[in-house]
Parts: sequence; structure tokens; C-alpha cells
Amino acid sequence: MANAFFSDLLATISERGRTLLRRGDSADTRRDADGLIELCDALLSGRGEASGTAIAREVLDIYRELDAAGRRSFFEGLVRDFGPDRERLSKAIEKWRAKPSDEDASSLHFASEPRRQELIRRLNRAPGGTGDLVNMRADLLGMMNGHTDLAALDRDVSHLLSSWFNRGFLVLRRIDWSTPANILEKIIRYEAVHEISDWDDLRRRIDPVDRRCYAFFHPAMVDEPLIFVEVALTETIPGAIAPLLAVDRKHLPIERARTAVFYSISNTQRGLGGISFGSFLIKQVVEELRRELPKLDTFVTLSPVPGFMAWVKQDKDLPLSDEDREVLKRLDEPKWFESPETAALLRSVLEPLAAHYFLKARTSKGRLIDSVARFHLGNGARLERINWLGDLSPKGLRESAGVMVNYLYRLDDIEKNHEAYANDGEVVASSAVKKLLKSEGRRLLDMRLS
Repeated sequence: MANAFFSDLLATISERGRTLLRRGDSADTRRDADGLIELCDALLSGRGEASGTAIAREVLDIYRELDAAGRRSFFEGLVRDFGPDRERLSKAIEKWRAKPSDEDASSLHFASEPRRQELIRRLNRAPGGTGDLVNMRADLLGMMNGHTDLAALDRDVSHLLSSWFNRGFLVLRRIDWSTPANILEKIIRYEAVHEISDWDDLRRRIDPVDRRCYAFFHPAMVDEPLIFVEVALTETIPGAIAPLLAVDRKHLPIERARTAVFYSISNTQRGLGGISFGSFLIKQVVEELRRELPKLDTFVTLSPVPGFMAWVKQDKDLPLSDEDREVLKRLDEPKWFESPETAALLRSVLEPLAAHYFLKARTSKGRLIDSVARFHLGNGARLERINWLGDLSPKGLRESAGVMVNYLYRLDDIEKNHEAYANDGEVVASSAVKKLLKSEGRRLLDMRLS
């Protein structure tokens, strides 16, 4: 109710401002990128609350009407014309150099702030402005594509969004069958790991007693989940996704559940890229589940390995013999996983290779190759198990030859594991995973001796 009241209040202020603007012939405003820049100048001119809110809404409305070229021109104008006030900044620098003080440092900080940051703050005052700015940044990210000319603008937008979407503002809500339909539709649409085929499929994932789904929401975007996680409650750590999603599976009595399995985590807003909510979400969901089900003692993921096969196909320095490379060619055979002999041969090569991928392989910048691995290991999880043929979906076979992994969140070790990864790049892994790497070494030794 408080959110609805606040939204109605803003809308009323904005509408009164629109009335004032109409009296001032604002209908003559050019509805192109140049006209939009002029409106932005007007918004920064220090008008009253009502007219300022109305101008902000007008800017966002006109932006929606622009095509891709117009939007890029608008972004370029913000970079070119809405940087810091250089004269003010120069004076602040000279004052600081002459006699540094805390007050002068503060003045220098505020003088160096680009005008576009204040512009973005004022745009955020418009009704629905926060969501529009998130969508605007999604457009911006799509246009950057490796180019640096818009990087300064992106830094300013992401800086403000990081403040507005910090953990203190986020609200955790459980998603179940009583959740409003418009939100459930978005869960279906945004699911990025294991596609939800229809409403029946969604109900199987959120309605049974042994299933949970949680999402973070922001007060300014009450009907838009920002990120959500799907959870299966099981007796033991699973090694394959199909049994968890099976249409005819038997529901587990809740008193027998000992393991919480995070099997899908989906970010929903491209415009919030680079602003991480996932670690907060997992940790808070763990706390929620522990309060509800004190007998749960294991918290683990069942995760895809989206970068594995791309690495196998592109990396020329793989620890493989010529014989191993011949075996890998059998991945091109249709339904290779249905042949026990072929699957066994490929397993002997791919499992040690997967261990090498996680424990040894790095990008040119020294980072782990796999984005999912970086996320969970950075959050303090342990690489617990590599699961052969864990995902036989077309996507799973294409991206990872069916390989899935479990990351274990042992609460007493999270901080220690995080520090090891963040400070030293160490991947904390179970002995079972390390043994796979040793078997790779033995195979290479045998190859050299032969």
C-alpha cells in the first residue's frame, strides 16, 4: 500500500507539472535526440518539483520513441555535453593544490562529478523512472559492444544503479502458486538455465512441498523480479537435472529432506549487468531454509558448465594425446551418449579434462574461464563433484557434453574459501575432483612412456 501511495503521489505531481508545461507550449519540444538534449538541459536548470518531475517523465517518454540511431546520438550527447563543469573543477584543483584540506577535498570531489549524474538522479524522480533507467542502460550496454566512446556514461549510470540497488533496498519474496500471474509469467520468460515449457512445468517447480523459488525485488520495481533461484529439497546431493524436473517424479516428504539444491539462478534485468545480487540471494535463501527446515544440513548447487565445450574446441594446448583427440571426435556421433562403449571412452577423456578446466585452465587475464564457476567460487563455495552426463538436454550436450557440477556451500568454510579464491586464485575442490586431475597426469605419463 505504501508503494502504491507513493507512486500515486508522484503521478499526481507529474501530471500537475505536465499541465504547467502545456501552458508553456512544451508541446513544441522537438522529439528527436537534439530536442531530448535540450530537455535535459531544462531539467538541470533547477525548476520546481512539479515541473521537474514532468520534464523527467517527458525525457523518458521521448527516449522510448527514438530509434537505435537516435538513442546512440542521445548517449553521445550526454558524453559530450554533460561532463564535469571544467571551470569549477579547475578552481577546485588549484585550491586543493594551494592548501589541501578535508573541505577542499570534498569540494574537489563534488566539482569532478559529471553533470549527467545529477541528470540521471532527476530522471529517476519520474514515475516509473527507475525501471526506465534500467532499460536505458540495457540499450547502452548493447551499443557499447567493445567500443569505449560510451564507457564514461556507462560508469556514471552503473555507479548510481549500484547505489540504488544495493542489498539494503532489496526485498526477498518467495514465489509460489499464489504469486500474481504477471510475476509468474516473468519467471517463465526469464528462466535462463533450464527452460520452463509451460504453466504446468512452472507449477511443478514452485508448488510441491519439496520445491522452493525465491526472488529479489526492488521497491521501485515491485512487479519485476531482479534475480531468482529455484530450489529442490532432496535427501542427497543429485548428479543429474532430469530427475529433478521429471513430470512423473515422486514428491519427497519434507521431513526427509536433508539437502537444498540450487539448480537454477537467473538474472532478469540486462540493464543491471555487473551489479551482483546472486551471493546475497543464496546466503539469504540459506538462512530462510534453515529457519523453516532445521534438519537441512547440506546446501549445494547442480550447475551447468556453459564454457566447457567451447574451450575444448578452441584451446590448442589441451592435455590430450593423439588417441584422446580421436576419441573426442566421437562427440559428433548422433546419440553418442546412448552407446555405453562410446560414453565410457568419452568419459575417460572428458572427466579429467573437466578437472583441468576448473583447476588449471585460465584466460589470458588469469581468470577462470567458466562464468558459473567464477560466481560460485567467488562466493565461497567448494567445487564438490563433476557429474558425467548430468544434463542430456540439447543445450547441455552442446555446451558441456552433458557435464554438470556441484558447488558445495559449507557455511563454516565460505569465508575461508572466498579469501583463497579472491586473494590467491585458488579453486577449493574436493578430493574426488583432485583425483580426476591426478588421473589426467597418469594418462599423460603413460603417453610419454609409450
